[in-house]
Amino acid sequence: MELITSRRNPLVARLRSLHQPKGRRELGLLLLEGTHQIQELLRLGHRPEQLLATEAWLERHGALIAAAAWQPQPVGDAVLAAVATTDNPDGVVATLAREALPAARGQGRFVLALDQLQDPGNLGTLLRTALAAGVDEVWLGGGADPLQPKVLRASAGAALALPLLREPDRSALLPLLQRARSVGQQVVATVVDPSAKLYWRLDWTEPTVLLMGNEGAGLHPELAKLATHRVTIPHSAAVESLNVAVAAAPLLLERCRQERSATAAP
Repeated sequence: MELITSRRNPLVARLRSLHQPKGRRELGLLLLEGTHQIQELLRLGHRPEQLLATEAWLERHGALIAAAAWQPQPVGDAVLAAVATTDNPDGVVATLAREALPAARGQGRFVLALDQLQDPGNLGTLLRTALAAGVDEVWLGGGADPLQPKVLRASAGAALALPLLREPDRSALLPLLQRARSVGQQVVATVVDPSAKLYWRLDWTEPTVLLMGNEGAGLHPELAKLATHRVTIPHSAAVESLNVAVAAAPLLLERCRQERSATAAP
Protein backbone atom coordinates (compact mmCIF):
# COMPACT_ATOMS: atom_id res chain seq x y z
CA MET A 1 0.00 0.00 0.00
CA GLU A 2 1.05 3.61 -0.58
CA LEU A 3 2.61 5.36 2.40
CA ILE A 4 0.28 7.88 4.08
CA THR A 5 2.20 10.93 5.28
CA SER A 6 -0.49 13.61 5.56
CA ARG A 7 -2.34 14.14 8.82
CA ARG A 8 -5.20 15.49 6.69
CA ASN A 9 -5.88 12.08 5.22
CA PRO A 10 -9.54 11.08 5.95
CA LEU A 11 -8.31 7.92 7.63
CA VAL A 12 -6.68 9.98 10.38
CA ALA A 13 -9.95 11.71 11.31
CA ARG A 14 -11.79 8.38 11.22
CA LEU A 15 -9.41 6.71 13.64
CA ARG A 16 -9.14 9.75 15.89
CA SER A 17 -12.91 9.57 16.35
CA LEU A 18 -12.31 6.24 18.15
CA HIS A 19 -10.74 8.18 21.01
CA GLN A 20 -14.30 9.06 22.08
CA PRO A 21 -17.27 6.85 23.07
CA LYS A 22 -19.46 8.37 20.35
CA GLY A 23 -16.98 7.45 17.62
CA ARG A 24 -16.56 3.89 18.91
CA ARG A 25 -20.32 3.50 19.10
CA GLU A 26 -21.07 4.92 15.65
CA LEU A 27 -18.31 3.02 13.84
CA GLY A 28 -18.61 -0.15 15.88
CA LEU A 29 -14.83 -0.23 16.28
CA LEU A 30 -12.23 0.03 19.00
CA LEU A 31 -8.68 1.34 18.74
CA LEU A 32 -5.74 -0.83 19.80
CA GLU A 33 -2.28 0.62 20.28
CA GLY A 34 1.16 -0.86 20.61
CA THR A 35 2.94 -4.08 19.74
CA HIS A 36 1.65 -5.99 22.75
CA GLN A 37 -1.98 -5.44 21.79
CA ILE A 38 -1.24 -6.46 18.20
CA GLN A 39 0.33 -9.66 19.53
CA GLU A 40 -2.77 -10.26 21.63
CA LEU A 41 -4.95 -9.91 18.53
CA LEU A 42 -2.91 -12.61 16.84
CA ARG A 43 -2.94 -14.87 19.90
CA LEU A 44 -6.72 -14.60 20.26
CA GLY A 45 -7.33 -15.23 16.56
CA HIS A 46 -8.83 -11.79 15.87
CA ARG A 47 -8.30 -10.04 12.56
CA PRO A 48 -8.07 -6.25 12.65
CA GLU A 49 -10.18 -4.18 10.31
CA GLN A 50 -7.14 -1.99 9.67
CA LEU A 51 -3.55 -1.98 10.85
CA LEU A 52 -1.45 1.18 10.56
CA ALA A 53 2.29 1.02 11.16
CA THR A 54 5.38 3.10 10.55
CA GLU A 55 8.01 1.79 8.18
CA ALA A 56 10.44 1.35 11.06
CA TRP A 57 7.92 -0.79 12.98
CA LEU A 58 7.24 -2.93 9.90
CA GLU A 59 10.95 -3.56 9.46
CA ARG A 60 11.23 -4.77 13.05
CA HIS A 61 8.09 -6.92 13.03
CA GLY A 62 7.94 -8.41 9.57
CA ALA A 63 7.73 -11.93 10.98
CA LEU A 64 4.67 -11.06 13.06
CA ILE A 65 2.84 -9.59 10.07
CA ALA A 66 3.80 -12.54 7.88
CA ALA A 67 2.52 -15.00 10.49
CA ALA A 68 -0.78 -13.14 10.74
CA ALA A 69 -1.16 -12.73 6.96
CA TRP A 70 -2.37 -9.17 7.58
CA GLN A 71 -1.96 -6.34 5.07
CA PRO A 72 -0.73 -3.28 6.98
CA GLN A 73 -1.12 0.31 5.90
CA PRO A 74 2.26 2.10 6.09
CA VAL A 75 2.07 5.57 7.62
CA GLY A 76 4.50 8.32 8.52
CA ASP A 77 5.52 8.94 12.12
CA ALA A 78 3.41 12.12 12.27
CA VAL A 79 0.31 10.26 11.07
CA LEU A 80 0.80 7.48 13.61
CA ALA A 81 1.25 10.06 16.39
CA ALA A 82 -1.95 11.82 15.34
CA VAL A 83 -3.97 8.60 15.47
CA ALA A 84 -2.58 7.24 18.75
CA THR A 85 -3.71 8.40 22.20
CA THR A 86 -0.31 7.88 23.86
CA ASP A 87 2.44 10.49 23.98
CA ASN A 88 5.09 8.11 22.66
CA PRO A 89 3.45 5.45 20.46
CA ASP A 90 5.67 2.54 19.51
CA GLY A 91 4.73 2.60 15.84
CA VAL A 92 1.53 0.61 15.36
CA VAL A 93 -2.24 0.91 15.86
CA ALA A 94 -5.14 -1.25 14.74
CA THR A 95 -8.92 -1.19 14.67
CA LEU A 96 -11.10 -4.12 15.66
CA ALA A 97 -14.83 -4.62 15.22
CA ARG A 98 -16.65 -4.72 18.56
CA GLU A 99 -18.67 -7.67 17.32
CA ALA A 100 -15.46 -9.72 17.20
CA LEU A 101 -15.26 -9.70 21.00
CA PRO A 102 -16.74 -12.51 23.10
CA ALA A 103 -20.42 -11.98 23.93
CA ALA A 104 -21.66 -11.87 27.53
CA ARG A 105 -24.89 -13.69 28.41
CA GLY A 106 -25.53 -12.21 31.84
CA GLN A 107 -24.58 -15.41 33.60
CA GLY A 108 -21.58 -17.48 34.57
CA ARG A 109 -20.30 -19.64 37.40
CA PHE A 110 -17.78 -16.98 38.44
CA VAL A 111 -18.71 -13.35 37.76
CA LEU A 112 -17.20 -9.99 38.65
CA ALA A 113 -19.79 -7.20 38.98
CA LEU A 114 -18.59 -3.59 39.22
CA ASP A 115 -20.64 -0.63 40.43
CA GLN A 116 -19.73 2.63 38.67
CA LEU A 117 -15.98 2.04 38.54
CA GLN A 118 -14.56 5.31 37.20
CA ASP A 119 -10.80 5.06 36.80
CA PRO A 120 -9.66 3.46 33.50
CA GLY A 121 -6.43 2.25 35.07
CA ASN A 122 -8.28 0.52 37.90
CA LEU A 123 -10.70 -1.07 35.46
CA GLY A 124 -7.96 -2.33 33.18
CA THR A 125 -6.04 -3.82 36.11
CA LEU A 126 -9.22 -5.48 37.39
CA LEU A 127 -9.94 -7.02 34.00
CA ARG A 128 -6.44 -8.45 33.78
CA THR A 129 -6.75 -9.96 37.26
CA ALA A 130 -10.22 -11.29 36.44
CA LEU A 131 -8.90 -13.09 33.37
CA ALA A 132 -6.03 -14.57 35.40
CA ALA A 133 -8.53 -15.78 38.03
CA GLY A 134 -10.77 -17.55 35.52
CA VAL A 135 -13.74 -15.16 35.71
CA ASP A 136 -16.45 -16.12 33.21
CA GLU A 137 -18.02 -12.69 32.75
CA VAL A 138 -17.66 -9.10 33.96
CA TRP A 139 -20.78 -6.99 34.53
CA LEU A 140 -20.38 -3.23 34.64
CA GLY A 141 -23.05 -0.91 35.97
CA GLY A 142 -21.98 2.37 34.36
CA GLY A 143 -18.55 3.82 34.96
CA ALA A 144 -15.58 3.80 32.60
CA ASP A 145 -15.94 2.36 29.11
CA PRO A 146 -14.02 -0.95 29.15
CA LEU A 147 -13.19 -0.58 25.45
CA GLN A 148 -11.54 2.83 25.63
CA PRO A 149 -7.83 2.90 24.77
CA LYS A 150 -6.68 3.54 28.36
CA VAL A 151 -8.52 0.50 29.68
CA LEU A 152 -7.35 -1.68 26.81
CA ARG A 153 -3.73 -0.77 27.55
CA ALA A 154 -4.08 -1.26 31.31
CA SER A 155 -5.76 -4.63 30.83
CA ALA A 156 -2.85 -5.89 28.69
CA GLY A 157 -5.30 -7.50 26.28
CA ALA A 158 -7.64 -8.99 28.89
CA ALA A 159 -10.51 -6.76 27.75
CA LEU A 160 -10.34 -8.51 24.36
CA ALA A 161 -10.70 -11.97 25.90
CA LEU A 162 -13.32 -11.48 28.64
CA PRO A 163 -17.07 -11.41 27.95
CA LEU A 164 -18.09 -7.93 29.12
CA LEU A 165 -21.62 -6.73 29.83
CA ARG A 166 -21.74 -2.94 30.29
CA GLU A 167 -25.00 -1.30 31.29
CA PRO A 168 -25.62 2.47 31.40
CA ASP A 169 -26.03 2.63 35.18
CA ARG A 170 -25.98 0.53 38.34
CA SER A 171 -29.75 -0.08 38.35
CA ALA A 172 -29.27 -2.52 35.46
CA LEU A 173 -27.19 -4.73 37.77
CA LEU A 174 -30.18 -5.33 40.06
CA PRO A 175 -32.02 -7.89 37.87
CA LEU A 176 -28.75 -9.66 37.10
CA LEU A 177 -27.94 -10.03 40.79
CA GLN A 178 -31.52 -11.06 41.61
CA ARG A 179 -31.37 -13.74 38.94
CA ALA A 180 -28.04 -14.99 40.26
CA ARG A 181 -29.52 -15.33 43.75
CA SER A 182 -32.61 -17.09 42.41
CA VAL A 183 -30.49 -19.89 40.93
CA GLY A 184 -28.52 -20.33 44.15
CA GLN A 185 -25.45 -18.29 43.31
CA GLN A 186 -23.73 -16.53 46.19
CA VAL A 187 -23.43 -12.76 45.80
CA VAL A 188 -20.38 -11.56 47.71
CA ALA A 189 -19.93 -7.91 48.71
CA THR A 190 -16.62 -6.55 49.94
CA VAL A 191 -16.86 -4.28 52.98
CA VAL A 192 -14.59 -2.47 55.42
CA ASP A 193 -16.05 -3.99 58.55
CA PRO A 194 -14.10 -6.07 61.12
CA SER A 195 -17.28 -8.01 61.93
CA ALA A 196 -17.59 -9.30 58.33
CA LYS A 197 -16.27 -12.72 57.35
CA LEU A 198 -12.56 -12.92 56.53
CA TYR A 199 -12.43 -13.46 52.78
CA TRP A 200 -10.49 -16.75 52.89
CA ARG A 201 -13.17 -18.32 55.11
CA LEU A 202 -15.72 -18.12 52.30
CA ASP A 203 -16.06 -21.09 49.95
CA TRP A 204 -15.13 -19.40 46.68
CA THR A 205 -15.48 -22.65 44.73
CA GLU A 206 -19.27 -22.25 44.86
CA PRO A 207 -20.99 -20.36 42.00
CA THR A 208 -20.18 -16.76 42.87
CA VAL A 209 -20.76 -13.15 41.88
CA LEU A 210 -18.16 -10.85 43.41
CA LEU A 211 -19.65 -7.38 43.79
CA MET A 212 -17.32 -4.40 44.10
CA GLY A 213 -18.06 -0.69 44.42
CA ASN A 214 -16.99 2.70 43.20
CA GLU A 215 -13.54 4.06 44.14
CA GLY A 216 -14.91 6.95 46.21
CA ALA A 217 -18.43 6.06 47.32
CA GLY A 218 -18.01 2.32 47.57
CA LEU A 219 -20.85 -0.10 46.91
CA HIS A 220 -24.29 1.46 46.58
CA PRO A 221 -26.67 0.35 49.39
CA GLU A 222 -29.28 -0.81 46.89
CA LEU A 223 -26.81 -3.31 45.45
CA ALA A 224 -25.29 -4.19 48.81
CA LYS A 225 -28.72 -5.35 50.04
CA LEU A 226 -28.66 -8.15 47.46
CA ALA A 227 -25.45 -9.65 48.84
CA THR A 228 -25.74 -13.07 50.41
CA HIS A 229 -22.27 -12.78 51.98
CA ARG A 230 -20.11 -9.90 53.24
CA VAL A 231 -16.36 -10.36 53.34
CA THR A 232 -13.47 -8.17 54.40
CA ILE A 233 -9.71 -8.02 53.84
CA PRO A 234 -7.88 -7.29 57.10
CA HIS A 235 -5.31 -4.51 56.90
CA SER A 236 -3.60 -1.89 59.05
CA ALA A 237 -5.71 0.93 60.45
CA ALA A 238 -3.16 3.32 58.94
CA VAL A 239 -5.36 3.40 55.83
CA GLU A 240 -9.13 3.58 55.74
CA SER A 241 -9.57 1.24 52.77
CA LEU A 242 -7.73 -0.43 49.92
CA ASN A 243 -7.73 0.59 46.28
CA VAL A 244 -10.45 -1.40 44.53
CA ALA A 245 -8.04 -2.96 42.01
CA VAL A 246 -5.68 -3.96 44.81
CA ALA A 247 -8.51 -5.41 46.91
CA ALA A 248 -9.84 -7.44 43.99
CA ALA A 249 -6.64 -9.42 43.53
CA PRO A 250 -6.69 -11.56 46.71
CA LEU A 251 -10.46 -12.02 46.45
CA LEU A 252 -10.47 -13.20 42.84
CA LEU A 253 -7.38 -15.37 43.21
CA GLU A 254 -8.61 -17.00 46.43
CA ARG A 255 -10.84 -19.18 44.27
CA CYS A 256 -7.79 -20.51 42.43
CA ARG A 257 -6.01 -21.16 45.73
CA GLN A 258 -8.94 -23.08 47.17
CA GLU A 259 -9.40 -25.16 44.03
CA ARG A 260 -5.72 -26.09 43.97
CA SER A 261 -5.69 -26.88 47.68
CA ALA A 262 -8.66 -29.21 47.20
CA THR A 263 -6.90 -31.19 44.48
CA ALA A 264 -3.39 -31.12 45.98
CA ALA A 265 -1.90 -34.40 47.08
CA PRO A 266 -1.80 -34.89 50.88
